[in-house]
Amino acid sequence: MSFPRHTAESATPAGAASIAAAKQAFGFVPNLIAHMAEAPALAEGYLQLSRLVGETSFTPAERHVVWFTINAEHDCRYCMAAHTVIARSEGVDDAVIDSARAVESYDDPRLEALRVFTLELVRERGWASDDAVQRFLDAGFTRQQVLEIVLVISHKVLSNYTNHLVGTEVDGAFAGSAWAPQPESAGAAG
Repeated sequence: MSFPRHTAESATPAGAASIAAAKQAFGFVPNLIAHMAEAPALAEGYLQLSRLVGETSFTPAERHVVWFTINAEHDCRYCMAAHTVIARSEGVDDAVIDSARAVESYDDPRLEALRVFTLELVRERGWASDDAVQRFLDAGFTRQQVLEIVLVISHKVLSNYTNHLVGTEVDGAFAGSAWAPQPESAGAAG
């Protein structure tokens, strides 16, 4: 099924408002938002969650580890490309980005604990074991951060699932960072 990629002119007034907000936030209208404008509440929810995820207690590298982990697990090629560009613009170390894109473990034990716990939450649909939570806390994270991962997962479900449904084309700004999983690693690292 085909879904429109809206412009400010083709969208409803509420959808156009989200398109304008995205343009202001990103400097252009990402194709994801242009598609989301078909359901203005979805576009607005995504933009609000984007802002809130940026206000979590995670460092930029940690935030991107969570995003990348979810994107790879959901096989979201659009978001992997977009977050690669965004991570680089935020100064995230290339080794972190490269491991994420290869769906590999991190050498940094703290980032690896974050990746593993995020995967557990995604794969178990939030039913993390007490042992898994304790290992995450023992790695230096907090109970607040346990719950902040739930926020980030919610954010990624909105974008990843939308991209799957509508077949979002990777924007020119992200095309140089196109991503596809290696067959043996697609969702397999854990």
